[in-house]
Amino acid sequence: MAQTTAQKKRALTYAQAGVDISRADRAKQRIKYLAQKTFNRSVLSDIGSFGGLFALGSKYRDPVLVSSADGVGTKLKVAFEMNLHHTVGADLVNHCVNDIAVQGATPLFFLDYFASGKLDPEVTEKVVAGLADACRANGCALIGGETAEMPGFYAEGEYDIAGFIVGVVEREKIITGEQVEIGDVLIGLPSTGLHTNGYSLARKLFFEVAGYSPESFVSEIRNKAGAELMRTHKSYWPVVRRLIDADAVSALAHITGGGITENVPRVLPKGRAALVELGSWPVLPVFAHLQKLGNVDQDEMMRTFNMGIGMVLVVPAKKFKRVQAILERAGEKGYTIGRIVKGDRKVMYS
Repeated sequence: MAQTTAQKKRALTYAQAGVDISRADRAKQRIKYLAQKTFNRSVLSDIGSFGGLFALGSKYRDPVLVSSADGVGTKLKVAFEMNLHHTVGADLVNHCVNDIAVQGATPLFFLDYFASGKLDPEVTEKVVAGLADACRANGCALIGGETAEMPGFYAEGEYDIAGFIVGVVEREKIITGEQVEIGDVLIGLPSTGLHTNGYSLARKLFFEVAGYSPESFVSEIRNKAGAELMRTHKSYWPVVRRLIDADAVSALAHITGGGITENVPRVLPKGRAALVELGSWPVLPVFAHLQKLGNVDQDEMMRTFNMGIGMVLVVPAKKFKRVQAILERAGEKGYTIGRIVKGDRKVMYS
């Protein structure tokens, strides 16, 4: 029987549609061993399973799981321009660790979602190496994730990454903020830079308004523009863990998108407000320069950037000296930036 025209057509493959399964498999093999280096005895499954298995164990009396998900945002645009991919993995893990640490949770395991138009095994490996290094530093296991190749969805050479973390805390140890009292002291822990927030505005000011390139040396910040923006998001877990063990804090606020203005109220009970004293901590040069470049209003700066404070501790006055001692032993600087006053879950500046 003669073949029809349709039958004579060349058979299409997934690779011809833009998805190379063999390349994706090579990428997964390159990152598998990185994840395995983070495993501990609680990890019961290997990379490649349909689901990651993690044994909670019997050491907890009344455990509560705490979870969070986040991304790196448009900081990735700077990473693409600089071909710098290791640090974004650490940004992602540290951000998620901080988010659950404020509720008193110990990080257990982490999963990631990595998607690009065309998988580059070397770039993928660098990103996952950053994830794995940060997971080990924070004591959690990288037990799985998703690596997706989606042609036509992302621009050439670009990707997106998101992370999902699970931690645990004893029910009686959950930090809810309900114990915050008028007169409690606010202590700010310094950030390393922008962390992972405010990059849409920062990139516009640096690369459009000022006309910098990532390699431009900016005297006002004593650094290259790109290097400054790529400073790694700091993990506060090492010192927060000590503060939790000492029962020394009433609440903690991770200063991310929304700045001090919007994040501190999230941990305050009804009838409490925060009075923050501007000038009580050193604002990093990058923020002062950004504000000058765009003539940005002070309120806008406080709602967009962390302004040099990455974590706020709410400390009972009677425990203030204990907290100072813990911070000093940990080699962590802390600034007294304000106090708790009567009000309705808001931040006021003086």
